[in-house]
Amino acid sequence: MSSPTLRRIGAGVSLGWLALALISCGKSPDPRSAPEAQPPVNPAEIKTRADAGDAEAQLKYAQICANGEGVKRDYKLAAEYYRKAAEQGNAAAQTSLGQLYEAGRGVPGDPKEAAEWTLKAAEQGYARGQYALAVYYMTGTGVTKSDADALKWYRASANGGYAYAQFHLGMRYKDGQGVTANPVEAYKWLSLAADGGVAEAPEIRQEVQGRMTSAQVNEAKRQVKEFTAKPTIPPH
Repeated sequence: MSSPTLRRIGAGVSLGWLALALISCGKSPDPRSAPEAQPPVNPAEIKTRADAGDAEAQLKYAQICANGEGVKRDYKLAAEYYRKAAEQGNAAAQTSLGQLYEAGRGVPGDPKEAAEWTLKAAEQGYARGQYALAVYYMTGTGVTKSDADALKWYRASANGGYAYAQFHLGMRYKDGQGVTANPVEAYKWLSLAADGGVAEAPEIRQEVQGRMTSAQVNEAKRQVKEFTAKPTIPPH
């Protein structure tokens, strides 16, 4: 999915639109857990459960429609089922519905509506939604542009284990963007992003390491080893 909102995130390093494209279909860019083999998708069976009010089935059927899995791709129908699940409080659906509003697919483009749905997900501690909300604050999409708010939500998402948020936070600590430059923090977050599959992270981490003492590297590695992802909801 293409979008006008974000082309580059993180001091001169292009990630393209991959991260937020994945938001629209509910997938995560973090491959740390290899997916198990899934049975063939049965759209009709999932739709039946969705129409009976099952929020997870509504989310899944929306993803099926958005991705054209066994059915004709239909963003309007995807938005309808994302909304059904979102209104039941499903954070993944709230995030994806917000992305459809941001991109104007299946619904009229409405940045404010995009941000409002995404905020609902972020306030549940949903890391993917927190990342999207950080992007909206960074770019002023549907909200007042605020680097401080962007940083707040990037940090929450990174603590929740979202790899692209970890990468962005690492870049900020590398370059001192909105935070005090800190090579230990930069190395830590870039390492976690690398483990999460962000292709640019290892090379940049190596650059950071070249300016660190051995004691700093050891401390950063210790922090990486002890890191445990957990949902985080920052204070207002």
